[in-house]
Amino acid sequence: MVMRRIVSVGSLAAVGIAAHTAVNLRKLRRPAPVTADLDEPISVIIPARNEIAHIEATVRSVLAQERVPHLQVIVLDDGSTDGTGDVLASIDDPRLLIISMPDAELPQGWLGKPYACYRASTMATGEILVFVDADVLLEPEAVASTAEHLLREGMSLVSPYPRQLAGSWLEYLVQPLVTWSWAATMPLGWARRTQRTSLSAANGQFIAMTASAYRRIDGHAAVKAEVIEDVALMRAVKTDGGLTETMDGSQIAQCRMYEGTNSVVNGYSKSLWAAFNGPAGSLAVNALLVGAFVVPAVGMITARDRTTRRIGTLGYAAGVLSRALVAQRTGESLAAAAAQPVSIAAFTALNVISWRRHLTGTASWKGRAV
Repeated sequence: MVMRRIVSVGSLAAVGIAAHTAVNLRKLRRPAPVTADLDEPISVIIPARNEIAHIEATVRSVLAQERVPHLQVIVLDDGSTDGTGDVLASIDDPRLLIISMPDAELPQGWLGKPYACYRASTMATGEILVFVDADVLLEPEAVASTAEHLLREGMSLVSPYPRQLAGSWLEYLVQPLVTWSWAATMPLGWARRTQRTSLSAANGQFIAMTASAYRRIDGHAAVKAEVIEDVALMRAVKTDGGLTETMDGSQIAQCRMYEGTNSVVNGYSKSLWAAFNGPAGSLAVNALLVGAFVVPAVGMITARDRTTRRIGTLGYAAGVLSRALVAQRTGESLAAAAAQPVSIAAFTALNVISWRRHLTGTASWKGRAV
């Protein structure tokens, strides 16, 4: 009976999240196609550190943007030692500004990416600032459609989540959770109408802001020590009174965030410890995820009585449905949705690794301590 109660509670939570996912996706907006050139000057900022495998394709996809006649592209080469600077030097375009920063110790209190973005922003002349990671590929109207939405809706910041690509087994398990987590749980309609900082989900792979909003909060200086600087930036804008929106950018941008198992482990372990407002929040969120998406599957397989197995099956199906609804919307793997319990277990394990590395001071990324 105890197991049945536990499985029932978990399954009920999974059903509730699935129902919310279905409703929530109706509130999830995409940047609309544009029909005319934008008058506003736009600066696209790309921080890059040891990105030789991606940087040329990313920069060329930005330079190929349409409907943006006043485009400035700033790439900050953040102490790369792999030839990233040589690749950048080979790209000949008057709209491209390359800033080279030595591989030196960062100023006190700064982390690498916020500092790179801030340094580049001081050279930006656009009325709209767009931050793009060095491994993101944009469709030709990605910047124009995002900027037009930003202006039309009176937003200070919008974050269109790119489609998350995967290649290795751990990527297929974990990467879809990047989008699923907020699309399934954060009330999107409310989030874009409120300054509540708790309703913030942003992805630094692709963020657009008005320059005025950015300058008011002192830009990335406001989040200089934040490991998850993208969400912190959205929260800073909301605190300043601005409106923000998390969007579906799967049709205008794509990104393979980490390549290979080791990269996934190292990438997530640098930041997950900071994702849920401390140890208590991390424990609570992971317990909820395991209870809603792992426990029902365990009950479905291992329970001795048929009723518990049926309840577990319902919970498992609800979890798969929630993942599948988001995957169908964003173009990610539908087949991977069936592995939702394994995905959550892997995510929980990454949280444990992240906390261990944080507490032992061994977390690092691209040669820098985090």
